[in-house]
Amino acid sequence: MKPKLAITCGDPAGVGPEIIASWLREQAAVEDVVVIGPASWLRQLPAGVETIAVGLEEFSVEPGRPTGEGALVALAAMELAARGCREGKFSGVVTGPVSKSELAKIGYPFPGQTEFFANRWGGDPVMAFSGGKLRVALVTWHVPLCEVPQLLGPQMLHRTIAAADELARSEGVEQPRIAVCGLNPHAGEGGLLGEEERDFINPTLVKLQAEFPGLVTSCQPGDTVFARQLRGEFDAVVALYHDQGLAPLKTVDFDESVNITLGLPFVRTSPDHGTAFGIAGQGKAKITSFANAVNLARRLIQRRKLG
Repeated sequence: MKPKLAITCGDPAGVGPEIIASWLREQAAVEDVVVIGPASWLRQLPAGVETIAVGLEEFSVEPGRPTGEGALVALAAMELAARGCREGKFSGVVTGPVSKSELAKIGYPFPGQTEFFANRWGGDPVMAFSGGKLRVALVTWHVPLCEVPQLLGPQMLHRTIAAADELARSEGVEQPRIAVCGLNPHAGEGGLLGEEERDFINPTLVKLQAEFPGLVTSCQPGDTVFARQLRGEFDAVVALYHDQGLAPLKTVDFDESVNITLGLPFVRTSPDHGTAFGIAGQGKAKITSFANAVNLARRLIQRRKLG
């Protein structure tokens, strides 16, 4: 049988389950997905949806009130999805949002889901975002800001630019125009405001342009590059650290953007928002980001099949 796309519930007390259920009710057909979560929730989904139950049969949850048991359910769904991809049962995964703090309480050793799937699958992960007006890839993400300059070597830059290129091509861009943010104000101003751009980032970009012809060969100031992307000057922007990329992205695309883990053997996407315990169970959560996550996962899987 053709492998299906796995959808994990996320933390059962968050908005993930209601968003998934709402999305399923809007679909005319969902033959290509499998939904993983607690049995009590799966029984409430529309008829005809393929499901796999995890956790105890008698598990119950109160929306907005996370528990350790709920974190165990979220982790069990992730484990099953990761294993299913390795075994050829699933073609990729769309993950519901989890609570990092609740997972930490049960001994989860990773700072997020990105690192979990990299551990289970191998590969060299890149965190990227698309689905709205901006398309962004991050060179570093869950690390302290003071460590960023030491991590900006040629390998990290190459893998992130390659991921940005793959992402843009999966969305129909034949030769992506890619800009890389500078680390310092005004991209270092020729060494007056910092030397990293002049000394090693820009020389690396020059070398990489042979492989990525649309790559701009000098860092662009981070305070203007996203406005320029919105105006159509670039197809993707590579940000050097977490907030450099996500502050503008979430300002512009908070309800639409998708979190994508590239650089791994299998596709993994996720809505670009958290568990939102404060509105869970109230019918206020929007499904746009989750719907975009499913559609983008399908496109990435199809592109990988075509090589």
